Amino acid sequence: MKEFYSNGKLLITGEYAVLDGAKALAIPTKFGQSLEVKVSGNENIEWSSFDETSTFWFQGKFELRNGNLKLISGEAETGAKLQQILTEAHRLNPLILSQEKSGITVNTRLNFNRNWGLGSSSTLINNISDWFEIDAYKLLEITFGGSGYDIAAAQNNQAITYQLTKNSPSVLKANFHPNFSNNIFFIYLNKKKNSREAIAQYRALPTSSKKGLTEKISVLTQQFIDCTSLNEFELLINIHETLLSKTLQTKKIKQEYFPDFPGAVKSLGGWGGDFVMVTGNRADVYDYFSRKGFKTIFPFEDIAL
Repeated sequence: MKEFYSNGKLLITGEYAVLDGAKALAIPTKFGQSLEVKVSGNENIEWSSFDETSTFWFQGKFELRNGNLKLISGEAETGAKLQQILTEAHRLNPLILSQEKSGITVNTRLNFNRNWGLGSSSTLINNISDWFEIDAYKLLEITFGGSGYDIAAAQNNQAITYQLTKNSPSVLKANFHPNFSNNIFFIYLNKKKNSREAIAQYRALPTSSKKGLTEKISVLTQQFIDCTSLNEFELLINIHETLLSKTLQTKKIKQEYFPDFPGAVKSLGGWGGDFVMVTGNRADVYDYFSRKGFKTIFPFEDIAL
């Protein structure tokens, strides 16, 4: 049996702008996804995906014939996407499946709710890439697209900076563990943001509205890393939110939903869904957001790897 594991992710700075070459800060999470591959007695690829409660959320069967993969059972939409990923992986390295003469069973297991947006797709792409011994960034590019920061987080066990360059992504380890981390919390907004739609909306913005954004965000990213006080951290959050709000022509998340919250609130990833990062006293944060119906709250130490 072969086993692989990849970390989930949170993008702290650089959402959207990372697509155009801004330096972004990301942290891998204590949550992630595993993939197990076992030889079976049949000729097909039998695939089972389990959620954090060990419940099936997808089961499918794929046939490999004459070098081509075909979904022969399983839910159509998920099965079609998985078929595409496996087909591309097989195209990049045909040897892996060609060596399996008796069929295989594949089990994937998430240890987080897949609606949270912590990387159910990126962890899958990275695990499959490890299995097929191929470049995960290449597989991501031809399947889901995106900047690739989530692949970098999947492969690292500490905070990183990520920046797209002409030749290849620049991934550097970052020392991001603020001495005020007990005042940082991550809160799920009870709805998942479609990353591909968010990227498409950003791409459609006029170039003039993005002028100077990548340079400003890159500077802010380094300031986030170097920051030594909570007051400064909150100021940086507000500056970052203002820059993106003007670019996206969208209200800040705090302005729209949490105007009376005393701490700072920062969107993470695609604006309008998944997680926000907030600052404040633990008791106040839990009380305020719980009363508003947001029950999934993680202190920094409970989610950051």
